[in-house]
Amino acid sequence: MSLTRKRNKILGTLGAGAMLCTLLVAAPVSAAPNQATTPGQGTCKLSDDPQFTGWTSYSELGSALQRIEDNSNGRVQVDVAGQTELGRNLYTARVGTGDRVLLVQSAVHGNEKTGTEALLGILKKLGSSNDPAVKQTLENVTLVAMPMANPDGGELNRRTNVISWEEVERRHPQLEGSQRAWYHRLSSEGIDLPGFDLNRDFNADLDYVPQPGDLPGDPKDAGFYLSPESQAIRDLYVKLRDEFGQVDAVVDLHHMGPCDQQTGGEQDGKHISVALDYPPLGINDGASYKEDWPLLDQDKSRRYALAVANGIKDSYGSQSPLAAVGRYFHPEEREYAGQGRSAFALNGSATVLFEVRGQSDDFGQKMKGMLVQTVQTGIESLIDSMATGEVDTLEGDDFFDYPDYGWDETRD
Repeated sequence: MSLTRKRNKILGTLGAGAMLCTLLVAAPVSAAPNQATTPGQGTCKLSDDPQFTGWTSYSELGSALQRIEDNSNGRVQVDVAGQTELGRNLYTARVGTGDRVLLVQSAVHGNEKTGTEALLGILKKLGSSNDPAVKQTLENVTLVAMPMANPDGGELNRRTNVISWEEVERRHPQLEGSQRAWYHRLSSEGIDLPGFDLNRDFNADLDYVPQPGDLPGDPKDAGFYLSPESQAIRDLYVKLRDEFGQVDAVVDLHHMGPCDQQTGGEQDGKHISVALDYPPLGINDGASYKEDWPLLDQDKSRRYALAVANGIKDSYGSQSPLAAVGRYFHPEEREYAGQGRSAFALNGSATVLFEVRGQSDDFGQKMKGMLVQTVQTGIESLIDSMATGEVDTLEGDDFFDYPDYGWDETRD
């Protein structure tokens, strides 16, 4: 029996957060009176005292990973892939010995934190469980997790990292006197510290060296690997590819707006909990990239996203708020080659984007617990599907059967 299909029997072993989520399936989420309303689609209640406590901080992350490693009897291996500009470690954790490799990164945007909690829960479970199904899964899949890819931004509860353009020029002397990259910001979320939107700093050329003539760049084009965080993720990907021959899949965990409702499907009009996506690479499934990047397989990415969506739905039932899954904003012409999921997809990996409802300070503890559990279930579902080979048998176009949240109807 798979990890996800046994969930109802083992939720009690996953801690208070998971038990809280079980209760939420049958009970409405309470919230403070502040609210935003979308006409004709109901009310979205947000916290009237936004805060970002209750999440694992950077200072707590190292200790948490050390405990998981210590309790795993050698099953989990924790390493440091690099350091940020402010000297914080970029931790990774590896579990499993299988030939199929899943790389999952979280909190590339520092104020998007559910993925960190979900990954800690998964690592704890996979590292200590004696369940035969878990052991069999780990013989088929190797999971490599980066639970907090932007700790400098995370400690400020903001999207960007922290690095000045002067420091970029110091690290890359050939760029001295060049224009700033378009995705470098002088401030973020009201904090006057410069930094990058790291999810624009990737390039499919994994050997790319920044060149002044390429700057400042364009939102639809590749990034330049200017930050230590994006470089560390790239280097980790290359290391795994060299070891295994390929990285089967890369999952990127993010957040979206708090008040989007599903359009169509079994939960029509209800708030979406997680939106999923494959790489945004322009028209005809990235046709313009395929001559230079023949390993691109958009259908493969949709199969992996479908495995996530189906697993969440099967785990909780089609009407549960934990199963309110849909497709992320993806008009055909949408194009972001500088995102990590695009760069790694062009190198042959299936890549899946998670966009979780709301930002880290939008909701209270109950909603946080529910959303963390949904993310954890989605990742575990993908691991199951990779371990059994089910993901290879899915029809990628079935991903389009899942609802969006209104954007199909508003396209030009």
